[in-house]
Amino acid sequence: MQNLDRIDRKILVELQKNGRVSMTELAQRIGLSATPCTERVRRLERDGIITGYHAHLNPQALGKSLLVFIEIKLSTRSGEVFERVRKELTTIPEVMECHLVSGDFDYLIKARIGEMSEYRRLLGDLLTQLPSAAESRSYVVMEELKETLYLDIER
Repeated sequence: MQNLDRIDRKILVELQKNGRVSMTELAQRIGLSATPCTERVRRLERDGIITGYHAHLNPQALGKSLLVFIEIKLSTRSGEVFERVRKELTTIPEVMECHLVSGDFDYLIKARIGEMSEYRRLLGDLLTQLPSAAESRSYVVMEELKETLYLDIER
């Protein structure tokens, strides 16, 4: 864990719970004064352990209640094809996550959209625009049980 001591881990746990906490409050929670706490947070950011802060949005409130996972299988695999697929997938705004995976399919895509007609358009675009896209399998989420960005670093 890149030389993280107990205090660094406490800082990371607290920031995962509330990334908007003030440095003064964070310092109180972990038992440091504000200056060394701020220096530690800046070091964790500089070292790439903390990569950013975000607001967690309610997709239903924003008209994006349909969550789908899509597996894409390629007919041809090469470094050039993978690079072209990567470039294409990173430009599609509905794609929230995309992973090159092992197994029967090459890519696992997580997409958030508003309704089924948008899904039909997205899938059509994926199959026609991605180089060597040969096959797909989709899973429409009926109920979201757990979604988190929290990393358990205490174990």
